[in-house]
Amino acid sequence: MTQHAKSWTLKPGAMTLADLRAVWAAPAKLILAAEAYPVIEASAAAVQAIVAKGDAAYGINTGFGLLAKTRIPDEKLEQLQRNLILSHSVGTGELLSDAVVRLIMLMKIGSLARGFSGVRPLIVDTLIALYNAGIMPAIPAKGSVGASGDLAPLSHMTLAMLGVGDVRVNGELMPAPDALAQAGIAPVVLAAKEGLALINGTQVSNALALHGLFMAERLLEAAMVTGALSLDAAKGSDSPFDARVHAVRGQPGQILAAQMYRQLVAHSAIRASHLEGDERVQDPYSLRCQPQVMGACLDLIGNVGRTLLIEANAVTDNPLIFQDGPNGQAEIVSGGNFHAEPVAFAADTLALAIAEIGALAERRIALLIDATLSGLPPFLVRDPGVNSGFMIAHVTAAALASENKSLAHPASVDSLPTSANQEDHVSMATFAGRRLDDMAHNTAVIVGIELLAAAQGIDFHRPLKTSPHLEHVHHQLRQKVPFFDADRFFAPDIEAAKQMVLQGELSSTCKNLFAPLYA
Repeated sequence: MTQHAKSWTLKPGAMTLADLRAVWAAPAKLILAAEAYPVIEASAAAVQAIVAKGDAAYGINTGFGLLAKTRIPDEKLEQLQRNLILSHSVGTGELLSDAVVRLIMLMKIGSLARGFSGVRPLIVDTLIALYNAGIMPAIPAKGSVGASGDLAPLSHMTLAMLGVGDVRVNGELMPAPDALAQAGIAPVVLAAKEGLALINGTQVSNALALHGLFMAERLLEAAMVTGALSLDAAKGSDSPFDARVHAVRGQPGQILAAQMYRQLVAHSAIRASHLEGDERVQDPYSLRCQPQVMGACLDLIGNVGRTLLIEANAVTDNPLIFQDGPNGQAEIVSGGNFHAEPVAFAADTLALAIAEIGALAERRIALLIDATLSGLPPFLVRDPGVNSGFMIAHVTAAALASENKSLAHPASVDSLPTSANQEDHVSMATFAGRRLDDMAHNTAVIVGIELLAAAQGIDFHRPLKTSPHLEHVHHQLRQKVPFFDADRFFAPDIEAAKQMVLQGELSSTCKNLFAPLYA
């Protein structure tokens, strides 16, 4: 995909994580590369040839799932595809966000446009038209087991193309027929195979996991910044970040994380003030072992990104049309690319990283409010006793860290057979990806509370300054949240800090420092 101003040219199978991040972050006009159309047309023609020949072919002129042996007459093939969408639109729960829906639509367009799914160009063009018009299908979050494709949520996506149900435009719900009419988009009538191609696939599971990935990247950046700030607030040592320590272990994420910590704390006057005469020999693990823990999280996040990018460019519906069959004829092949086990495993491992980022930050908050460990005023407030300071803010962090432990339990180890045991092992990838949003928000609050606590600690060391990077972060925070001089309504401060974490504000002025995360 190449970007031109506010438009994108999609080359099927060639998206990058940077492309996907951009689509997740903001809408932009989508253009399909011209070279995609001949292969789409050839695949659609192959389906029509199979229908004309009259042989039974799953999903083209048969029923679905356990009804695969039921032959459907040619005159009912359009009804078959429409009924498939209506009967499979059984989702429930809150609607997926526009950011996630954009990813779903983009990946479905890219998959269909690779020319193995047997749909007409009209289908791809209609999806692109909806996307470009900002018409986001109303997709309930719950109802998929992550195998046989994300059938229910993708059916809700397809409803919009038929002019059925609701959509969201500029954040407001409206009937799909009205939205399509206003945009000048004609509802489609699905031909043979097209409904099945639209709802088979892992795009919903993968979009949810990608959303979790991009949130995790921001959490990793923010927690490295707040961890460095806590180090200075507690007058910790930067010796554990020595490159030699990490080189002899050899873990790449750890080596990279240590390098980033060295840069974050470089030229700190607070550190310089206790280079000599400090009786402490070693810091607690939550300060000293940051490169080891965050480096491992960095490696996990990188591995997850590679898996999800492959899936984003993949063809995952069933059956597939191949043009290299016997005697040069098109051949339809049934397989199982809709099984989202790679996504489920990726989402489960990403959950570990998100939980651990928050767990380590919670431990640093506990350290900072403990005067015996940090050397700072108890609970980071003057006149403790009259003031409770950060006492209960830490309780909130502990509650969320504990909740994340439960949410981190792997979803992929569960399976419930469906479709009368035809679909007898499923991935649960959709829930595996969906729960990452809750976990990310929990961790964002924890890291936000650490930001407040560490900044408070820095203020107690004035007039000494921390490093230039961290002074800038401290200044950004103080533009929104003043020093905590006495007890006040604390929740708005925490929300402001959380939003700084989620919006990437803690690393906004030192993006070059974090660029290696995305190499």
